[in-house]
Amino acid sequence: MNIACIAHDTKKDDLVQFMIAYEHLLKDHCLFATGTTGTRIMEATSLPLTRFKSGPLGGDQQIGAEIAENNMDLVFFFRDPLTAQPHEPDINALIRLCDVYSVPLATNMATAEVLVAALARGDLGWRDLVHGKSRKPSDS
Repeated sequence: MNIACIAHDTKKDDLVQFMIAYEHLLKDHCLFATGTTGTRIMEATSLPLTRFKSGPLGGDQQIGAEIAENNMDLVFFFRDPLTAQPHEPDINALIRLCDVYSVPLATNMATAEVLVAALARGDLGWRDLVHGKSRKPSDS
């Protein structure tokens, strides 16, 4: 599965800890992340991943484009709902695209735990049915 990882500044530590905890499950999947989040994950784990630009510089939109092309299967987006983000319209667009394309989205640790458990059990295999083509994201 293709999995995107995004975290606002105040949530980066949480996402990194999540990725460390589930490294053994996530290592078999194709991982993608926005700029600094991706760097932090790579420094803390041995997980290979593809990095997009930083969220405010277009990374959220790059991941959104992959969702719109049906190239993402799961999104971990640890967001900070208490801090205003200058790129809020991009964030809302990404969340909307997950809804439009039925891409499971975790915006907090609790939901991420549920989704990673589903991933481990194979409960997200239905995502394979929505793909009639290669799922490797295009070179953006």
